[in-house]
Amino acid sequence: MEILLTLGAFALVSSLTPGPNNLMLMSSGANYGIRRTMPHMLGVSLGFTFMVFLVGIGIVQVFDIYPLSYSILKWLSIAYLLFLAYKIAVSTNQVDNRTGTSKPFTFMQAASFQWVNPKAWTMALSAISVYAPTKDLYSVTLVAVIFGVVNFPSITVWTAMGQTLQSVLSSSKRLRMFNYTMATLLVMSLYPVLFTQVVE
Repeated sequence: MEILLTLGAFALVSSLTPGPNNLMLMSSGANYGIRRTMPHMLGVSLGFTFMVFLVGIGIVQVFDIYPLSYSILKWLSIAYLLFLAYKIAVSTNQVDNRTGTSKPFTFMQAASFQWVNPKAWTMALSAISVYAPTKDLYSVTLVAVIFGVVNFPSITVWTAMGQTLQSVLSSSKRLRMFNYTMATLLVMSLYPVLFTQVVE
């Protein structure tokens, strides 16, 4: 029980703290609202849960066998996050979004994003190394399930905060400034990636 509590606390803290997923969900909540962001939220939560499971059963060994794959992953992560920051910065206003000229992330886009999300890699590797060091199927599954249970409510908080801001961001100018700010924060989240390894 003590291990479950500490694992739950770790999952909660790591899921609630700022990172690419939460910043993008907050931006999506502000631009599209919770309902239209739901596929994005489910993609993040279920995609990350699946990622934790695969990391636990040994997919990370690919980096030991093919060291170059680490560098490829790192630079793909940087390039994709910069692209997403650009997309956030040039997001159209809420009126345009309702007419369909701009769309939130789909489930598959959000799930796939976990594999180039440096924070997701750090969380998954830390959780497995600390709470499932033997990497047996039961322990790995337990860690993945706990993260899945805790992660969704945590990311919902960020999406809800974004939606709450919709009344404040009712003008195109304010929404544009908000999107610029979120894009800048997303770029700043790359700082640890540039100076530390995504995986060890």
